[in-house]
Amino acid sequence: MDQVRPSAIRDLLALGADPAILSFGGGYPDATLFPKALLQDVFRDAIADPSGDPLQYAPSDGLPKLRAQIAALMTADGTPTAPEDVLILQGSQQGLDFAAKMLVNPGDTILVEDPTFLGALIAFAPAQPRYAAIPMDADGMDMDALEAALRATPSARLLYTVPDFQNPTGATLSLPRRQRLIDLANRHDLIVLEDTPYRHIRFAGDALPTLKSLDTQGRVIHLGSFSKILVPALRIGWAVAAPPLLEKLSLLKVAADTQTSTLNMAATSLFLERHDLWAHVATLRAAYARKKEVMLQAIRQHFPQEVTVTDPQGGLFTWARFPQGFDATAFLRDHALPKARVAYVPGGTFFATSPQPNHARINFSAQSEDRIRTGIAALGHCLKDHLSCP
Repeated sequence: MDQVRPSAIRDLLALGADPAILSFGGGYPDATLFPKALLQDVFRDAIADPSGDPLQYAPSDGLPKLRAQIAALMTADGTPTAPEDVLILQGSQQGLDFAAKMLVNPGDTILVEDPTFLGALIAFAPAQPRYAAIPMDADGMDMDALEAALRATPSARLLYTVPDFQNPTGATLSLPRRQRLIDLANRHDLIVLEDTPYRHIRFAGDALPTLKSLDTQGRVIHLGSFSKILVPALRIGWAVAAPPLLEKLSLLKVAADTQTSTLNMAATSLFLERHDLWAHVATLRAAYARKKEVMLQAIRQHFPQEVTVTDPQGGLFTWARFPQGFDATAFLRDHALPKARVAYVPGGTFFATSPQPNHARINFSAQSEDRIRTGIAALGHCLKDHLSCP
């Protein structure tokens, strides 16, 4: 437990609930786009089911119908999947916890992107791992650096990646690098944990194959989620993996919570049966594409020129880089919050081995376009004052 420390995510969830703070912090979708009326209908009908099944216990690996529906979604996305390949999770975050419990002993090395998803580091921490952090660029993880790290740490067993619109940078792993990653995993006896919560929130460029679809030896554990494409409160995620891995994950599921909420699974299944999920996702893509452009335009207008940000093809975030010596945590505490009344996630906590405090993750999906303009203008004013007179 010494390795389990307070989370910036937990603190930012609290900030997100404070109406006085304009938060670009959490990975929140736009709540105004939640299909509330449709969800109300499916929950009402699930509760009214005369069999009472949606209110009863369910199989620990998930409702069979929902597993079949997720398998169909995966197959349509180019990853052939059977219902028995799917384990329903309490959000894909649970899959991160299970993978570490299953594969990592104290002192083992996990290979991660540099920077990587903070929530994954929190999930992995109780397993007491070491980390090998692999540098990234606009095309994702550097495969030459990954190969060098694998040679240096031949006992490494797990690689964690967010290949589509990576959290926090927004980068997407290119197709040649995806292919090489699978080749390296095969040659070095490596399990790959592919986390894809943002995969379907693409608003530019062509979709790339999942790592799971390129997997020829059953090495990839694929994690998916409805949190960003439907609503987070359902807490419905899933894992797709080869039978030996999925069986162990299923045992951990029983130990952790017996099963995911039957009612939430039944309502999700009814939603998928009755409504066009991809029509809803198309609405999200269009809205988030506009918001990203509004944010980047505001940043170009109001931020100092020495601050750079990424321009992702999808997802929910842009990644800011400030001048060397800038401390994004101190600036948030001393300037952004008290003066601009704006929050973001300081970037240092996303680095597994060597924190780089001159970064920040900024979310563009949760706030309205007007509030994005207002918040970025206020933050930019603070930045200009601070950088001109530190």
